[in-house]
Amino acid sequence: MSTEQKLSIEDDLKDLLKRCPPGTYEAALAFHVSKDTTQVERIVMGIIDRHLEPDQRDILARSNDSLRMYEDLGMDSLTMLEIVMLVEQTLKVSIENEELRDLRTLGDVKAYLEAKAKGEPPPSRAQTYRIEEIASLMPHREPFLFLDSVKVNEDLASATYRISGQEYFLDGHFKNNPVFPASIMIEALGQLCVFFLLKGKHESLVGKVDPNTIFFTSCDGVKCRRICKPGDSLNMKIRVSRIRHPLACFQGEIMVNSEKTATAEEIKLAFDYYPVIEGEASLEAVSIPSNGNGNGLHEDGEGRNGIPKKEEEIPTRFVKYTPDN
Repeated sequence: MSTEQKLSIEDDLKDLLKRCPPGTYEAALAFHVSKDTTQVERIVMGIIDRHLEPDQRDILARSNDSLRMYEDLGMDSLTMLEIVMLVEQTLKVSIENEELRDLRTLGDVKAYLEAKAKGEPPPSRAQTYRIEEIASLMPHREPFLFLDSVKVNEDLASATYRISGQEYFLDGHFKNNPVFPASIMIEALGQLCVFFLLKGKHESLVGKVDPNTIFFTSCDGVKCRRICKPGDSLNMKIRVSRIRHPLACFQGEIMVNSEKTATAEEIKLAFDYYPVIEGEASLEAVSIPSNGNGNGLHEDGEGRNGIPKKEEEIPTRFVKYTPDN
């Protein structure tokens, strides 16, 4: 690197990082001049600090990699975007919006940007959804939605819900002694199962599930071991037991402060896929020799071996299932 190039980099970095805490500029310069990727963490922490309010800086200073950028630090999406733009300019990397949406914790951000700086593929992680995304996908709505954030893997999902004390039913359950109903805990687990059907990538889900067709059918082996009150956070987890259209079975559990709170040996839901566009199903599911006229029949208008093809004999991939509710 020539002296002129180095001076140009120094000027650019000084201008970009002029409001960052001491040490950020020096780390960025070492990254560019010496290709020292160990400086990435210090650069990222300095850029984050530069965009925070004083009370948020105190939280960041006392935190570890498990700190949640939105929930714990109180960061909004616009501030996160400003941080990302400055990181892109400083490290000379490109960050896709789709990749950004899954960076939830401080550790996620550090690991992702370090990989980017090294030119390596970012670490894979479960897809995470915030309340806004959850509400846009679920058939449930306030005041009967009990998922604040959701994380989805191949065959399991986890979620959190904080009991605020403002839930409408707590006025009557019980008077002057608000207790979160055990039945609503199981409802919350069921909602997490619904979300998995909508966003999970399980191999048994062969199409896009229609949220308006998902209904609860049964729940077995339920045990509740702890009373939950306002201020408690429900940490939920469900795992796929089996999925065979039109039924899906899950196991579920809830923990509060590392205490097992509720379990369900089996939560069973009925579901259906969005209909296949008319004509698409029969073309994919049926193999009928064509005579070139596009209708799959012989010139005499008959099916194979001269036998007329009845409509009900043509199989399709989509079978409409109406749950018995």
